[in-house]
Amino acid sequence: MRVVPKFDLPEDHEASSDAPMDIVILGLSITSSWGNGHATTYRGLARELTRRGHSVLFLERDQPWYRDNRDLPCPPYSRTEIYSSLEDLKGRFTREVRQADLVIVGSYVPAGVAIGQWVTSVAQGATAFYDIDTPVTLANLKQGAVEYISYELIPRYDLYLSFTGGPTLDLIEKKHGSPMARALYCSVDPELYYPEPAGVRWDLGYLGTYSDDRQYALDRLMIEPARRWKQGRMIVAGPQYPKTIQWPSNIKRVIHLNPADHRAFYNAQRFTLNITRADMIAAGYSPSVRLFEAAACATPIISDWWSGLETIFEPGEEILIAHDAEDTLDYLRRLPEEIRVETGLRARARVMATHTAAHRAAELETHALAALMNKSSMRV
Repeated sequence: MRVVPKFDLPEDHEASSDAPMDIVILGLSITSSWGNGHATTYRGLARELTRRGHSVLFLERDQPWYRDNRDLPCPPYSRTEIYSSLEDLKGRFTREVRQADLVIVGSYVPAGVAIGQWVTSVAQGATAFYDIDTPVTLANLKQGAVEYISYELIPRYDLYLSFTGGPTLDLIEKKHGSPMARALYCSVDPELYYPEPAGVRWDLGYLGTYSDDRQYALDRLMIEPARRWKQGRMIVAGPQYPKTIQWPSNIKRVIHLNPADHRAFYNAQRFTLNITRADMIAAGYSPSVRLFEAAACATPIISDWWSGLETIFEPGEEILIAHDAEDTLDYLRRLPEEIRVETGLRARARVMATHTAAHRAAELETHALAALMNKSSMRV
């Protein structure tokens, strides 16, 4: 099944790369953003790579959930193909994989280990594994519970692209044998996330699926402040929260928020809350896409703390750090409005300068060229 691209480059567009590449990406999904954060990343990346003059082929496994919830069935900026099985993939796309300058296999791709073995055996260009959940992947590898990567496969990829930076990259290279590990953080699409003159409805909002290891922080940084400040208006959007949770009456619950409504969600908040999963806190240097989305909307962020956060936003200037309910309540009730607005605007400026999809496309190009040179030197 082929999805034909309909993307027209702007008239004033000039390819940013001196050496346009043929790029093949095998990812979890680009056609459906329902229940996964992968599609948002791949959409922005594919569009910006195309704008830089590269040719992008995205290969997606046909799966019932995504098939039934395709909010972008025909991505307009790349050629997208849907395959039904590993055999179908090999039968139809071996030539493209073999001849591509860069082949990327993403985390959580069904039969990812078998696909990685095939790609690293067939591809003549550079090969990369793109891990969108690096700390979780490494933790699960220890337990032998990963279907998309293995210890044996990591050294076979020429490049390990990671949503986590910092010391984790050294671990991937020195302990797990990757020839080259580089950070390729999540990003924001500024065409989708920006400030809007919407009326503020909530003092504090949180967007996230339930997770055991985040719930304690949610209790501490939102639920308890809501109990103490009855006048505060708060909202939590996301599925899978247990029915046993006793939500204060001033916290509104939304079970599912359509991705198309995320921008309006952020713009309707005075502050938004960011909570980080335990594996991400332990690894550090793991910014969530929610950070960049909220910041792009100039919505001030209250966040828990983790190592490396200061390399993403400047604490106290571009992001507000909370350790307990008192910190949250201080921001909500005592921070002057002028400072609140300025904090959001500074965060937006930082994101627009360093964390858009266009920045990630340029970084990927640099990493790919380095991997190609490294691979070529090893052949000599």
